[in-house]
Amino acid sequence: MVDRIPYDKVFVKKPFINPSFDLVKIFSSLSCSLTIHPDKVRVASSQTAGVDKDKPLQPCVHIWDSTTLVTLQQIGLGTFQRGVGSVAFSFADSGAFLCVIDDSNEHMLSVWDCNKGTKHAEVKTTNEAVFAVDFNPSDSANIITCGKSHVYFWTLSAGQFMKKQGIFGKYKKPKFIQCFVFSLTGDVLTGDSEGNILTWGKSAADIKTLGKGAKETFQIMRQTRAHEGSVFTLCPLQGGALLSGGGKDRKIIRWSADLAPERECEIPEKFGAVRTLADVDGEELLVGTTRNAILRGTFTDGFVSIVQGHLDEMWGLATHPSVNTFLTCGHDRQVCLWNTEEHKLDWCITLEEYGLCADFCPVGSVVSVGLSTGRWMVLDLLTREVVSEFTDGNEQLSVMRYSPDGSFLAVGSHDNFIYIYNVTESGRRYTRFGKCNGHSSFITHLDWSKDGKYIMSNSGDYEILYWDIAAGCKLLRNRFESKDREWASYTCVLGIHVMGVWLDGSDGTDINALCRSHNERMVAVADDFCKVHLFQYPCPKPKAPSHRYEGHGSHVTNVCFTHSDSHLLSMGGKDTCILQWRVMGGGVGNSRERLASSTSTSSPEPATSLE
Repeated sequence: MVDRIPYDKVFVKKPFINPSFDLVKIFSSLSCSLTIHPDKVRVASSQTAGVDKDKPLQPCVHIWDSTTLVTLQQIGLGTFQRGVGSVAFSFADSGAFLCVIDDSNEHMLSVWDCNKGTKHAEVKTTNEAVFAVDFNPSDSANIITCGKSHVYFWTLSAGQFMKKQGIFGKYKKPKFIQCFVFSLTGDVLTGDSEGNILTWGKSAADIKTLGKGAKETFQIMRQTRAHEGSVFTLCPLQGGALLSGGGKDRKIIRWSADLAPERECEIPEKFGAVRTLADVDGEELLVGTTRNAILRGTFTDGFVSIVQGHLDEMWGLATHPSVNTFLTCGHDRQVCLWNTEEHKLDWCITLEEYGLCADFCPVGSVVSVGLSTGRWMVLDLLTREVVSEFTDGNEQLSVMRYSPDGSFLAVGSHDNFIYIYNVTESGRRYTRFGKCNGHSSFITHLDWSKDGKYIMSNSGDYEILYWDIAAGCKLLRNRFESKDREWASYTCVLGIHVMGVWLDGSDGTDINALCRSHNERMVAVADDFCKVHLFQYPCPKPKAPSHRYEGHGSHVTNVCFTHSDSHLLSMGGKDTCILQWRVMGGGVGNSRERLASSTSTSSPEPATSLE
């Protein structure tokens, strides 16, 4: 089983989703791709198309129980194109129907019978982007969609849709209508990219303008200036009050039922703009931001972050040699230190360039981070200050690795070289020792021998080389001399002891990372198909049995065991997720070691128990 451990107070589990899909759209920046049923138990979430080992995977909507996390229904499997952008349950009939906007060019609007799981009606909406869809809470026959420069009012009758376009009239048409809600009076309120809240209502037809036979139209009744920049979200409150969240100004404003501003606050710049709002109890709010943070608080007391994360693809991952912390870095230029026991972010700094690799010095007081420009730095874990800084070449660095005793640091670069440094003063002083020259492609992985004299390295052309560092970074031509050498770590994806992790027909890029446990009994593998695999170590023979675990919504970029082997950490690429897995049966004397989860799907048991 897989136990994905939540970080801090708010977390999301996704066992109802097939994580093999390229990008699981559980919470979307602009699309309402998650909706709660009127019974407050069922939830519908959407998912894009993807590919799992050359097999296409189809988008669909999952309806699941929020208490048991069990999937109750799959809606529209094989129907939607590319993915699903927005979903909403009907309210007037207690959630009997679900409306869906897919990601096809025509952005098809479909209505589904939740009890039967069948499509009730379907219509093309527009070739422009559609950001939101919802039923009128008092009449399930009326549906509204909004997006790029439009608001559409749909009426469903006898399985057919009739569309009326919102008329902007004398008001400037905004580039984007980002969101909408219904007022207690039945009017529709929209938030747009001009920073306005527009109040829409029905108007009698203007026969002079539209001619005889013209029918009633939906027009703007009132324009309220709300924010500087876009209004990204609107949240209705009991009694008719309203919350709005701004982009450029990062403000949250509370409005009265007649749209008079009552209170406002500004979110700190480091968290980004307000993307979504949720009312907890009429006073306390949850705020989702553009920098992947969830804040909790009130207008009076302010807001604190309860979830923070990376904003872009992550590759660098390192676990502390003696305490329960780990470090991550990625394309968002953030370097983050996390606590695995308290499940929280200890600190985060932003660099001038993005980090791609990292490693803790064995003394545990500093960590080295390799950057995208050939530059690397050493950070003090307590002060977060840079204590050393060097540049090796002008291409990105792919691996940082200290020798077991901490006396050397190896820096693997995309310029095909491995740079070796002497390390003194508890990891604070570095002097160039030598350079390993022999690879014909960029360095991908490397490991030190237990005696700290040798290095094994992999490169982008799938080459395995061995180096005698003590002899002056000498390339060992006879590879069989290293066959029985003991390695302090094992992260090389190509090697005599791990050839069994490669499946038949695998491309050389199918495995992104590999990590052997410190007790040398397990090997965790991060693949390009959203999976984490657990093998017995060593596994030199082809088709080695393994356990396979799902959880990521994108390619898995890195894996690493904690210092005690009690947990495994894995990082996704485009899903920007870090998952913490608990290793089951990891104690001495146990006959099985597996990752604990409620969602794993395993291949046959390894022929030999993990001991």
